[in-house]
Formats: sequence, C-alpha cells, structure tokens
Amino acid sequence: MRETPGPAYPSAAQILISWSHSGRFRSEAAFAAFAGVAPIPASSGLTNRHRINRSGDRQLNRALHTITLIRIRLDPNTRAYVARRISEGKTARDAQRCLKRAICRQLFKLLERGDQSTPRTTAKDLPQAA
Repeated sequence: MRETPGPAYPSAAQILISWSHSGRFRSEAAFAAFAGVAPIPASSGLTNRHRINRSGDRQLNRALHTITLIRIRLDPNTRAYVARRISEGKTARDAQRCLKRAICRQLFKLLERGDQSTPRTTAKDLPQAA
C-alpha cells in the first residue's frame, strides 16, 4: 500500500502526537470531534447543510487538511470520490469536508488496530492508511 498517497512525516508525527495512546478516544466520532472534522449542522430555513467544525486540535486538523490536499492532487481514487460527491450536489468545499472525515475514519481504524497487532504504531505505518 506504499503507492497510496498519505501523510508525510511531519503530518504523521502530528497524528501520532495527537493520538497519544490506544483507548484515549471511545469512538471514531470522538476522534473526529477532537480533530475538528466532525460536521456541525448549519441549517437555516429549508436548507439542511453542514459546516466544518472550527474547534478541536488545530494542529491535527491542519495535518488532515494537508493529507486531503495531497490525496486530491495525487490519488485517482480520491479524485473519483470528490467527483462523486460533487455530482451528488455538494460543493467542492463540502466534498473536501467529507474527504477529511473519511481520512479521519481510516486513521482511527489504523491506529486502533495498529496497537493491537503490533507493539507500537510508527510514522512509517501511517502512509499506508491515509
């Protein structure tokens, strides 16, 4: 899975620093809220939309944003995902928000599983997930 674009070492290091240890977050949703990528309802009138959460760990959010930009630029599967979201009627910004949440979900699964199967999750393990 090395050919899948993912976090560079600074982003991977920030993810590991923010992660700290297994069991810190009770669920993927809690990790997403901590990262600041859990959507917040922003409805007014008849429109039902979501916006990105501006709170949470800003350094982790920046690392996820960097990973998102790299994947949009380099990964054809990610480009197809964004194109599918846009064809569903989402804006480019909404599609990027959805992608950040999907990446957060992948990282949570990798980090939770990584602590069980290997003694330590290292920065070299993260490019395989995101």
